[in-house]
Amino acid sequence: MKFSLTFRYLVYNAVLMNHNYWKRAGVIIFIVSISITAGYLLAGLDLSANKTVAVKQQVASVSLAMAAKVDPDKLYEITDVVDGDTFKVKIDGKQITVRLLGINTPEVVDPRKPVECFGPEASAEMKALLKAGKVGPSEVKLTLNPNREKIDKYNRLLAYAYLADGLFINEYMVKEGFAREYTYGKAYQYQKEFKEAEKTAKDLGKGLWTK
Repeated sequence: MKFSLTFRYLVYNAVLMNHNYWKRAGVIIFIVSISITAGYLLAGLDLSANKTVAVKQQVASVSLAMAAKVDPDKLYEITDVVDGDTFKVKIDGKQITVRLLGINTPEVVDPRKPVECFGPEASAEMKALLKAGKVGPSEVKLTLNPNREKIDKYNRLLAYAYLADGLFINEYMVKEGFAREYTYGKAYQYQKEFKEAEKTAKDLGKGLWTK
């Protein structure tokens, strides 16, 4: 009888302890679940906030480029050179990114791609032309293509650029072998001239076409 009571006492305590254990475990699991859920919610809010900021920046960029009024007789100050076919200018006090029409230079700044052959040379040539980083502002004249879109998918102003002395930068970069002729979609204003300039550079083995 004494043994039976003792046994039942031990079983009762074991069950009670087991019950308390699972009760505590359930509380812990509940707390962890709440924490994880809260973490996901906060992360979602953070991502949503970041996405909203990115969209606002993109809209602002589009608005600036689209609103930019380009006077073909005016010189615009260069603020930065991105690579061999892209630079930034000030238009009405706003910084606008300009992508040169009808040409394409090897990639150097796209994080998705490795630096391409002759890309650094093309970028260096553009910086030399525009004297980027030198004392005092450098300036260019800009004209838009009358029959093409004003901006590209990256919200850059599409333009032809000229130095103050009249040098046609787009054509120069192709003719000297720093860029290829580039047609996106339908024909553009100087397509024929740029194709001829590329052929000349190839025939002479300049830049990209060095044998």
